[in-house]
Amino acid sequence: MENLSIRGTSRTPEVDFNINGHIRIKGRSIPEDAGLFYNHLYSWVFRYCMNPCAETTVNIELEYMNSGSAKSLLQILRELTNINQNGDKLLVNWYYELGDEDVQEKGEYFESILKMKFNFIETY
Repeated sequence: MENLSIRGTSRTPEVDFNINGHIRIKGRSIPEDAGLFYNHLYSWVFRYCMNPCAETTVNIELEYMNSGSAKSLLQILRELTNINQNGDKLLVNWYYELGDEDVQEKGEYFESILKMKFNFIETY
């Protein structure tokens, strides 16, 4: 298994998925076809979860996402929660800009659906 790195664009986020347990999605996520963009990411996560590191850290640093991206991201996070169920540690850091209640609330919504604690980090 190899690392997955995708350069961000004005419509798609920067992606840095590392087999050492550091997973990061950063930027804007408004692709024309969210399923097409996120399918590759989901496949990588699915394979990673078969043999994860003892500790996995996920950093979500999205300034904006459309509904298709939110649905796809939730699917990826849901797959990652299997890590906790298998005895390994999963840490999710959800970044949002000061005063950006939409992004903060989206993280809180994901947290409630996935029934796991996120770390919410306010940036400036």
